[in-house]
Amino acid sequence: MVSDLRFDGQTVVVTGAGGGLGRAYALFFGARGANVVVNDLGGSFKGEGASSKAADVVVEEIRKAGGKATANYDSVEFGEKIIETAVQTYGRIDVLINNAGILRDVSFKNMKDADWDLIMKVHVNGAYKCARAAWPHFRKQKYGRVINTASAAGLFGSFGQTNYSAAKLAQVGFTETLAKEGIKYNIIANVIAPIAASRMTETVMPPDVLENLRPDWVVPLVAVLVHPSNKTETGSIFEVGGGHIAKLRWERAKGALLKADDSFTPTSILQKWSDVNDFSKPEYPSGPANFMELLEGSIKLPRNAPSEPLDFKGKVVLVTGAGGGLGRAYALLFAKYGAKVVVNDLVNPDTVVGEIRAAGGEAVPNKANVTDGEAVVKAAIDAWGRIDVIVNNAGILRDKAFNNMADAQWDQVIDVHLRGTYKVTKAAWPYMLKQKYGRIVNTTSTSGIYGNFGQANYAAAKCGILGFSRALAREGQKYNIFVNTIAPNAGTNMTRTIMPEEMVQAFKPDYVAPLVVLLSSDKCPDPTGGLFEVGSGWQARTRWQRTGGHGFPVDVRLTPEAVLQQWDRIVTFDSRADNPSDGQDGLKSILSNFSNRSGKKDAKPKPAGKIDQTVLDNIAKAKSAKAEGTEFVYTERDVILYNLGVGAKRTDLPLVYENDDNFQVLPSFGVIPPFNAVPPFSFADILPNFSPMMLLHGEQFLEIRQHPIPTDATLVSYPKLLEVVDKGSAGIAVTASTTVDKATGKEVFYNESTVFVRGSGGFGGPRAMPDRGAATAANTPPKRAPDAVTEEKTTEEQAALYRLSGDRNPLHIDPSFAAVGGFKEPILHGLCFFGIAVKHVVKKYGQIKNVKVRFAGPVMPGQTLRTEMWKEGGKVVFQVKVVETGKMCIAGGGAELLGGAKGKL
Repeated sequence: MVSDLRFDGQTVVVTGAGGGLGRAYALFFGARGANVVVNDLGGSFKGEGASSKAADVVVEEIRKAGGKATANYDSVEFGEKIIETAVQTYGRIDVLINNAGILRDVSFKNMKDADWDLIMKVHVNGAYKCARAAWPHFRKQKYGRVINTASAAGLFGSFGQTNYSAAKLAQVGFTETLAKEGIKYNIIANVIAPIAASRMTETVMPPDVLENLRPDWVVPLVAVLVHPSNKTETGSIFEVGGGHIAKLRWERAKGALLKADDSFTPTSILQKWSDVNDFSKPEYPSGPANFMELLEGSIKLPRNAPSEPLDFKGKVVLVTGAGGGLGRAYALLFAKYGAKVVVNDLVNPDTVVGEIRAAGGEAVPNKANVTDGEAVVKAAIDAWGRIDVIVNNAGILRDKAFNNMADAQWDQVIDVHLRGTYKVTKAAWPYMLKQKYGRIVNTTSTSGIYGNFGQANYAAAKCGILGFSRALAREGQKYNIFVNTIAPNAGTNMTRTIMPEEMVQAFKPDYVAPLVVLLSSDKCPDPTGGLFEVGSGWQARTRWQRTGGHGFPVDVRLTPEAVLQQWDRIVTFDSRADNPSDGQDGLKSILSNFSNRSGKKDAKPKPAGKIDQTVLDNIAKAKSAKAEGTEFVYTERDVILYNLGVGAKRTDLPLVYENDDNFQVLPSFGVIPPFNAVPPFSFADILPNFSPMMLLHGEQFLEIRQHPIPTDATLVSYPKLLEVVDKGSAGIAVTASTTVDKATGKEVFYNESTVFVRGSGGFGGPRAMPDRGAATAANTPPKRAPDAVTEEKTTEEQAALYRLSGDRNPLHIDPSFAAVGGFKEPILHGLCFFGIAVKHVVKKYGQIKNVKVRFAGPVMPGQTLRTEMWKEGGKVVFQVKVVETGKMCIAGGGAELLGGAKGKL
């Protein structure tokens, strides 16, 4: 039995502690004996405004419970004031949890510098300022614990979040460096990527998902990591939320090693591309590869086989920092293959321009700072009217042990590397969008990926560039703009400060350039989103590896002690490990854990709050009530109207022409007849504080009980209350509806509709939803590429047409109502894009017996839907994404086929 982890006498600083995760941290540590500094500026999730109220409320909660707490209202950019509050009030600082954050989500083409700069100020600079202020105290007392906060957006890149993705992955390089510098002083630093409900996530996730992502699931892991008993787990990355915890690490491929001489070309790499991505014998590094050994191996190899050179004629290539070193090597090689090259360098671009011109190539100089991206890109536009390739290479070093690092050293490195990469790319983006073509190679480093002593600034900037690249790759792909990232090893003017001269000479930039040129070409087999380590004739892909981790039952309160008991399972990379590559992969284990229950027969779900017997009695009464039945009359005209409403085309004769031999009703039509059926109960009776404005449609299950479905009939629907679940801050109600043919009495459809109502919980009802087979199945997609994908662009008039089938909610047609709901314009009905998805499944695999979905996000009319499908025996698992945003609108989709495993009927 693990004894309780206590923090008596310790002082814990939590930034952004006025709500969400920060509040949960503060309350926990206050309850476990710590002195807590509750920092919160009191602004919005967008970083607007300020108020002392948020911090004060949490401080009062802690004090009322018998704990010790004090408030601090400073912005994290003034981290020294926050730490000063701790030291002046309690005499010490033991734990720093950098949790404060804001969102400024916007597509890259619409991003303003203010959107970028504010995110960096809060997330990147804020974490640095707080840690830097605490560091001398940690060293002096030979004790300190730091938690920095990344996110799935940082780990994998997220559409519309290039700024946030950059800032969040910067935390990884920063943390790994702090861990390496701090270990000898008993300073432990780790980074978490939490999925938890907060002021930020509530804007991008549906409430039913948020309920399972309570901050309480994150706190126990953090408590274990910052407890004095943890003396070894440092520099680690954890994914946590929804009861599931897993550890991540970097995994490096064996790579392709070629002869590093004048026979080494981009197409030499192309011939060995499978080796670049060969993870059959991977490494799990904490630093750069052994390049001296690789170089020795390369020298022993025979010359590379001749191959056809790449052709860059007509392409305009911009290389920043190209006056020497790596940039010069890139510029010369691009020019050799026919590119027109802009040689950017703040000091001396002219020498390299002269070299290119002397060899018969075309080049122009650009003497501008990369932080003035517009001036850099203008050189390309003025000279040749376009820009096709950017290699963001410019950089500086300001190495210093973290304890001695000055703000100017931090700011300069972040500014040149991270902001410079952003500014140059931002200036070129409109031209690339217009021409629907672009290739971008950004430069991270092994210091960024793995952290490096004395380079907290450089590591943060370089890892931030990787996060930026991954998000940008997702936004650019549909416009034929591809983005990759390299971590090069070469002798340059920068590395001369940290490498012996003989090594600098051995590691020529010429042996990095071929990969950069290949990634910038149209011949690269994996065109976008890659991370490659490169040098000495060797290049290898690097990716994440994640433990299988451990999922804790979501109906049992999680404690740090329970986490400790499963620690080996959480951190051990065994056969359960996988390689997540996007946000969906990141959420997979967390979402699948939602159905993890304790299974104890005597463990009844705890009530959410004080029992409201009136509501419970009303629920029992409503469950037993029987509906009178509501008629629904439809004809062939209604069938055609519905089919058109879910995107049927005039060429789909079986769906739009009543005289076609195969004229049919799409099975998703089954949600229409019970839509306006009169239930035998009132939501206001079964859910306290019920407001229709707070209601969201969470899940839908439909079973087709008569095949074929009549193309005209009079049906009668009988709704009933199936379940009511108390989620504390919200209530969930499941309505079941059986629809029968009035003429025959036979059942035609059965529906279950789950609604989530915010503010309607806390009445003492059951917390868990019982298992009802296909109606509650999680439908987690398999770990492989989809078996089939269908994309369909909705029309601007889709919602206007679909509403004629019965859903007349003004949210889908009236802009003023949409504005009240927080949308810029009327959104598409959830059951409309549900119907489109079902149509895709039916067209690919045949008729279905039933279908279940979870609504995960909104769709705007005119957006493109991408249905990804996996056939698993007699079932099709599917999900739907909005192509323009990359976000999920339907998750956990599952349809059982009428024809079983054989499918088509």
